[in-house]
Amino acid sequence: MAPSRRFNHLLDRTFRISLVLKGLDGILELVGGVLLLVVTPAQLGSLIRVLTQHELSEDPHDLVATTLVRLAGGLTVSATFFGAAYLLLHGLVKVVLVWAVLRDRLWAYPWMIGFLLVFIAYQGYQLVIGPSWGLALLTAFDVLIVWLTVYEYAKHRTHDAGAAMGGDRR
Repeated sequence: MAPSRRFNHLLDRTFRISLVLKGLDGILELVGGVLLLVVTPAQLGSLIRVLTQHELSEDPHDLVATTLVRLAGGLTVSATFFGAAYLLLHGLVKVVLVWAVLRDRLWAYPWMIGFLLVFIAYQGYQLVIGPSWGLALLTAFDVLIVWLTVYEYAKHRTHDAGAAMGGDRR
């Protein structure tokens, strides 16, 4: 296989794997959104205290455990509802777009790019006001997916334009 074909094959595989990971993330967001709708803030706070109890008994200053307990203690019904709505909407859009792109629906490529660019901008804002390695990595992953989506979209449009002049089959 020629080097350029190997590179294209690697990009295609990376794109597909990245999309599957993004789709799984969307499914987890849907599950999280549903859980936030059915679990009260008090129940969530109790669950977090139980889950972090062992860690805090070993290290009372554990950053993750103390942060989780502090955040859970400040949850309100409206904040929980907002979180649920955000996760459900974000997860649903992500799952639908990932499914459509994996099925090579050309209409979904620009939507995926636009959707991710909006969230990259929001994540960039969040990074400015409160830097976080996790958010920085997520943002870098989203930038990679946008780049790969633009690449794949251009490839499909070029292929489809050259293959048939009779209109888009998708």
